[in-house]
Amino acid sequence: MRILWDFDGTLFDTYPAFIKVMKHFVPDHITDEEILAALKVSFRHATKVFGLTMSQVEEFRRLDNELSPDMKPPFNGVKDILEKSDLNVIMTHKPREEVMTILRYFDMEHYFTDLVAGDDGYPRKPDATSYRYLHNKHHLDLAVGDRLLDIIPAKEVGMKTCLFQNKSHGADLYVQHYPQLKNLLWSN
Repeated sequence: MRILWDFDGTLFDTYPAFIKVMKHFVPDHITDEEILAALKVSFRHATKVFGLTMSQVEEFRRLDNELSPDMKPPFNGVKDILEKSDLNVIMTHKPREEVMTILRYFDMEHYFTDLVAGDDGYPRKPDATSYRYLHNKHHLDLAVGDRLLDIIPAKEVGMKTCLFQNKSHGADLYVQHYPQLKNLLWSN
């Protein structure tokens, strides 16, 4: 199995950290659940919903980047899938150095053959350009993400899709925990 992975909220449990940082910019009455719901659409969507200015977005990114990687751990069971799969690549909007810092911190960089990061110049998801590049280069079987914008480009280039901790209509597979995905992919 050759897998394309989203990073935030898919490989790593980053939403609690994002919520913590977003709390600096939203009124006190906004709940963690409301912040998570907006972030699950996209970061851009959340900034529009909560009316963040460009300087607040920059401050958000700075504060998030200052957090220790231990506040953004890998999801339970994801390493088992990474070890068992034939090839893993990442497509993320996160800047490359932030991705590499977290991967190195958790000793996980060796699991990945390739990475397209937010500062590599590709259009943002759901544009399929970066997915097409990775798929053509590595002949990928499956894309795993936690938001619809992670699977829309995968479907466009002909890959199977899996939504993680998201039941939105449109994916081929749905899992809440990675042991489920491991069982689905390697049940025989």
